[in-house]
Amino acid sequence: MQIKKELEERIYEMEKVARIFNIEPFDMYFLGGSACILGGYSDRATRDFDFLDLNYSAKLGKVFIHLRDFDMLEYESTLISPKYKERAIKLGQFKYLSIYVLSVEDIIVSKIIRLQEKDLQDIDILIKRADKMLINQIIDEVINRNDLFETKKIGFIEKLYLFKERYNV
Repeated sequence: MQIKKELEERIYEMEKVARIFNIEPFDMYFLGGSACILGGYSDRATRDFDFLDLNYSAKLGKVFIHLRDFDMLEYESTLISPKYKERAIKLGQFKYLSIYVLSVEDIIVSKIIRLQEKDLQDIDILIKRADKMLINQIIDEVINRNDLFETKKIGFIEKLYLFKERYNV
């Protein structure tokens, strides 16, 4: 719970700075470990934020810096479905900015390309609450993306067999 509170505090700071500088409210979509903690999916310790770059203006740098450790991920190189926003969950505790976490299933699929020990540990926890039919649907949506870097798509497909075998998906 302490880590979740720390992550939330950083987002609250970000909201305060956005208000102070009269920055118009904007959306953020978190994935990875921070999304798992913020969404209540898992409690594995992480203090970094991964979020999708929605073509943010450079002026938002002074807002994002309050997250401290973060990775802004390009859509074209991130293994997510074009429909991720439909399944994302809005976190109601944040009132100025619209903060979302990706669904459990979208987070699982985004982790398939690496399948390092940390990713497998996360998936082991997340798969228990996931809809496997939805995971397969999201996998198809990712594979059918025309705007995904080809090297990422190839890496994803190469890991897919191992993922499907391990998790019976």
